[in-house]
Amino acid sequence: MIPKGVRSAMSDLGLWQEPRPLKPSFHLTQVIEVLTRYGWCQSFDFSPTGRMCIRGAQSFLESTGHVTAIDREKAVNYLQIQLSRQGVNMRFWEWNDLSHNTFRGVEATISAASDMARMNGD
Repeated sequence: MIPKGVRSAMSDLGLWQEPRPLKPSFHLTQVIEVLTRYGWCQSFDFSPTGRMCIRGAQSFLESTGHVTAIDREKAVNYLQIQLSRQGVNMRFWEWNDLSHNTFRGVEATISAASDMARMNGD
């Protein structure tokens, strides 16, 4: 990962194009893509082997300019609403770490939250 200061300097020279931050619905879809590519984990934002939990994937995407802090928070809100609809009354990162969760279940929940955001214009 290239540090933000280096990316900015490279961008000023025309050697780098910063990513365009995504809306919450696309951010949530991109979280799924990151977890699929690098692997999903529990109990760590970033595991020693490079896997990530939901919050870790969001942090990675925010640190690389793929989502703003505001749109990330909106995405978190949609994720929390989806969990509430599923009868889960805990923060998403706590839910991520439940021992009975699987990646397929996590993926389905994030996807449903993304669909909800898209239907709301986000």
